[in-house]
Amino acid sequence: MPATARGEATRHKLLAAADVEFGARGFHAASVSSITNRADVGQGTFYLYFHSKEEVFITLVREIGRLLRQDIARALSSAPSRSDVERQFLVALLKFTVEHPGRYRIVQESQFVDETVFREYHERLAKAYADSLSEASRRGDIKPGHAETRAWSIMGVGQFLAMRHCLWTGRMPGEAIIDDALDMIEHGIMPASRELKA
Repeated sequence: MPATARGEATRHKLLAAADVEFGARGFHAASVSSITNRADVGQGTFYLYFHSKEEVFITLVREIGRLLRQDIARALSSAPSRSDVERQFLVALLKFTVEHPGRYRIVQESQFVDETVFREYHERLAKAYADSLSEASRRGDIKPGHAETRAWSIMGVGQFLAMRHCLWTGRMPGEAIIDDALDMIEHGIMPASRELKA
């Protein structure tokens, strides 16, 4: 890690440039030279901070995960009820994709560049959310259930809605779509009451 503020600023410039290059061109088409050109630093400087293109890519995926978890924590901190927590979690995932579509692509491509960091990204997000669900269950805010399974399932809803709407159209889905997704998360898809068939 850089020992000075100037070094940290240079490292940040390189990560910001890598964010744009990998997000727009993909891992294989981007290069160390395209990253350093965009950052306006020499290639020799790049190697003071990262050993390879793979290392800056992996570092970037971890940074994207940190920023997303930070955004989610900020959004959830103001939620007055558990129902609002679920809404804010879903909206935070969607907004992140609208605002940073290249980062969505970077994370998805990471499974082919370094599967370990791809898994780490999702596992850290799932663990934080599962911990929140476990605590809500202990308080009686939600019914008992397997928190990890719930966390991965809700993340899946968010990821595919983000792809369908935010990534492919560049826009947030309408409130009616978000409401419908939340209704499914909170109540499932079966009727509230039904007679068992003989």
